[in-house]
Parts: sequence; structure tokens; C-alpha cells
Amino acid sequence: MLTQLPIPDFFDPQRVGEVWRVPYQERAQQAQDWANQQGIQPAAKDKTRVCLMAIDVQNTFCIPEFELFVGGPSGMGAVEDNRRLCEFIYRNLGTITEIAPTMDTHTAMQIFHADFWVNDRGESPAPLTMIPLAEVEQGAWKVNPAMAYSLGNYMALQNFARHYVQSLSQEGKYPLTIWPYHSMLGGIGHALVAAVEEACFFHNLARHSQTHFEIKGGNPLTENYSVLRPEVLDDPKGRPIAQKNTRFIQKLLDFDAVIIAGQAKSHCVAWTIDDLLTEIQAHDPSLAQKIYLLEDCSSPVVVPGVVDFTEQANEAFLRFQQAGMHVVQSTEAISTWPGIHL
Repeated sequence: MLTQLPIPDFFDPQRVGEVWRVPYQERAQQAQDWANQQGIQPAAKDKTRVCLMAIDVQNTFCIPEFELFVGGPSGMGAVEDNRRLCEFIYRNLGTITEIAPTMDTHTAMQIFHADFWVNDRGESPAPLTMIPLAEVEQGAWKVNPAMAYSLGNYMALQNFARHYVQSLSQEGKYPLTIWPYHSMLGGIGHALVAAVEEACFFHNLARHSQTHFEIKGGNPLTENYSVLRPEVLDDPKGRPIAQKNTRFIQKLLDFDAVIIAGQAKSHCVAWTIDDLLTEIQAHDPSLAQKIYLLEDCSSPVVVPGVVDFTEQANEAFLRFQQAGMHVVQSTEAISTWPGIHL
């Protein structure tokens, strides 16, 4: 049985909510020394292969005052979650085979950003505006003609936009939401939280296991809450515009255990787990038993006095648990979790 490790002295829990540069060369040497001191074996020697999927632990969601900070019920949820997540990685460095951070990745001209849409006065919708099918059919919101320069034929875009919101409505998904510009490729908000990046880098070199960065959200014509599939897959003629991430789905299911944490529990985390469960149930429902949900390293979207998705997040996790997945805490030793044989 593998024991939990001490936390390296360089980790500063007070800086988890800040943006800073990871001193790579220094940490690389420390990772090598740490592996020697603690007797940490290369990941290739693991008999039980464990993947930690960290969903969207990026500045845009996890640093106060950034675009879509996930405060959770406490108001500091993502910061507290990432402090526990870093400690979990360090304590279980010898057990976690591979870390797979997902990275929400956007550019300005996407269907869920304000500049994509205009009304008759040429005004774009405010952030968090919902655009239901009826308002597109009535012409209250139309595709900004200027989009055609970068995204293609205007009439084709307009036809697709109607098809898109209709597909969301028919499939029982949330109406199209205009999100604040966030997770912008090339920007500071897109980067992993520095403390989490540092923990991943340290794990990478201590265990000789490449951190697997999984990009999502770059398609201009669809939202992509789940890392495993976009919201809409085809155009009005049934031709594919995107596809399920079957490569990553298979990669996850090839592990003996998959641990899931990240932001937000009520949105990208819940939808990713839901898509994973759909794939599992279509192939072998017993595979749900290899999924572990790190509950104290995820928070729901809560905007005091506006929205609170705590109940929906808890209901989703209860449903996942009833399907065979395990809800666990970061403070528990992985070796004590049900079904884990290290």
C-alpha cells in the first residue's frame, strides 16, 4: 500500500489565488531530488494506472476578479478547491500516474460571445443574455454581418444560428448564453492557475509522466461545456461541424481509475461527467466504478442574489453516485477508496 507523501516546502497555500510565474528550472531540480528522497518510482512502473482529470482550473474561473470566477457558496470556492487540489497532488504524487488538465480555449468571434450577434439597432447583447429560439426566429437577434469576413457567408451563418438555438431547444439544453469574453487564447485568463500548474509540472518531472493538456472550446460555431463533446454536432443539412472527443474518452477509460476535479461543479464538471457516464453506460455500466469524483475540489456557480446552482450540482453528483461512481474527499488516502488496489 502506497502511503501519502509530505507536501514540499515550496508550496505556499496563501498564493493559490494569485497569478505568478512558476520557476521551472528550480522546480525541475527539486522534483528530481524529491523523487530520490521519497523513493518515487517512474509512472511507467505503476501497476494500477490512475488519471487525475482537472477540469478548467484556469485563471478565468479560479482567480478572484477574473472573468468567471467560481465563488461557490463560500465566495472563495475555486481558490479553496485549488488549495486542496494542489495538496492532493503532492500527497499522492507516487500514486497519480498522469494528470490531464482540460483547458477552455476561446477566441473573440464565437457564437456565445457578444460580437457574434446584433439587434436592429446594431447593438450586441450584454454578457449573460440568454438568446432563446423565439427571439432568433422573430429577428430580435441576428448574426452580426461583420462576422462574415472571418467566419464565412452571412446567410449561411444566419441559417446556422437559427439551427443552433433550435437544436439546443430540441435537445433540452440551456438556451444559448452570451458569456463574457473569457479563457481567451493567448491571454492570462487562459493559463492554468499558477499553483496548480506548478503541481502538475512537479508531478510531470518527479514521475516522468507528461502532463496531458486537453483543449476544448475553440470551435466558433458551438459551445463546448463538456470536454468530451460540443453542444451541437451538425449544421442544418446534417453535415458535421464537430465531433465527440472519442480519442480522449477512450484514453480515460483505459486507466484503472479516473479522478475528476475542477470548475465549475454545476457546469463544465457536471456536463463532462454526464457525457462520460453516457459513454460508459453505452459500453459497460460497470466501468462507472472506476470513476472518482473529488467533491471538495469543485464548486458550483453561485452569484449571490442572482443565481445559485448548488442544488443542481449536488443533484448531479448524487445521480452519478447512484450510477456507480464514487464521491470522495481529497483528504482521504487514495488507498482507502473503494475499488482501489495499489
